[in-house]
Amino acid sequence: MIRQTLPASLLLVLLAGCQSPPVQEAAASGSEPSATATQGQAASAAPQAEPAAPADFQAWLASFRRDARAEGVSEATLERALTGVRYRPRVIELDRSQPEFVRPIWQYLDSAVSAARVSQGRAKLDEHRATAQRMAQQYGVPAEVIVAIWGIESNYGGNFGDFSTLEALATLAFDGRRRDFARGELMAALRIIDAGDIALERMVGSWAGAMGHTQFIPSSFESYAVDGDGDGRRDIWGSIPDVMASTANYLARAGWQPGEPWGVEVRLPAQFDYAQTELSTRRSSREWADQGVRSLSGAALPAFDQASVIAPAGAQGPAFLVGPNFRAILRYNNATSYALAVGTLADRIAGRGGIQSDWPRDEQPLSRSQVRELQQALNARGFDVGTPDGIMGPNTRSGLRRYQQSIGVTPDGFATVSLLQRLQR
Repeated sequence: MIRQTLPASLLLVLLAGCQSPPVQEAAASGSEPSATATQGQAASAAPQAEPAAPADFQAWLASFRRDARAEGVSEATLERALTGVRYRPRVIELDRSQPEFVRPIWQYLDSAVSAARVSQGRAKLDEHRATAQRMAQQYGVPAEVIVAIWGIESNYGGNFGDFSTLEALATLAFDGRRRDFARGELMAALRIIDAGDIALERMVGSWAGAMGHTQFIPSSFESYAVDGDGDGRRDIWGSIPDVMASTANYLARAGWQPGEPWGVEVRLPAQFDYAQTELSTRRSSREWADQGVRSLSGAALPAFDQASVIAPAGAQGPAFLVGPNFRAILRYNNATSYALAVGTLADRIAGRGGIQSDWPRDEQPLSRSQVRELQQALNARGFDVGTPDGIMGPNTRSGLRRYQQSIGVTPDGFATVSLLQRLQR
């Protein structure tokens, strides 16, 4: 899925559980799991209204059909695609749900980069090695990275959803939080069917409209899907060459730099300024090395011109130096935890080591309501973080670091229950 920063903290799931066009670097707040990686289990709005009556939906659908006809969708496609489309209350429930508790990043990575997923990824790469290597050569994206995206997004095709894309998007366009966005995606889905890329009955995916093995939303499919097997169609549901070519094309267009790693695990020096651990802070690898940042293996740091240091669990957890290819993965899904999962899974599939440092598994991260309490307490103490919203973004981490500094603890911006309790006392 392709999205903007969501919660290494909380995933702000944009409506479509997957891709959006490559954009200029979004302000990165450390992020949580991907909507597509979790099959869109979270959304960012509270329940508002009861599902509308089906009769109202059918009236809306008739109006949309007229608009689609005016925009050039053929009458044959409209008749086949929209006749019998149902309003799906479950889609609205999922769209408006928002979990109170968000998994810690280490729990997400345990699942996303499990031994079983690594083993299956190696088997899939062996099975499709010629295709993956051909796409790697054509687009400059390593075969293991292509396979890792496939693994994270749909468990190698094992779970890319069973919602009718048309029904999901029609429901969201009629009654969702981002109706105009969903309406545009529904129109794109009709154009895809009209072009003959996929049969109507095979256009299935997540509740949020993300489709196929690597969870493209329809507008991303139109822009970045590729016919990798030369049959004249772009089939991300059934053709692995099309899946791999489309994924590699997306990452290449998102700024992937051939020959560079996504990043490297590093050791930070004592007294390191953790205010620098934001993706918006970029320095050359040489500048980071001058501050005492060293690779955990002892090898030279990758030669990045624009690198960031991230520490998703603060001073108690692993730290990483990440470069342009990490940011390219973030364009697929702008969540730090997602990009770490893809990079780490790719490394493991290729036979390289995974994350070596321990995560602070004894720490209890905050729930959304506790983050709001934290924000309210910081504001009350004069550490302004803006309007409390339950999201650990850059402003909240900045205010928390200032508070931590005031009480003489490492100002790493990592929020825990014990720190909240101390702040409230």
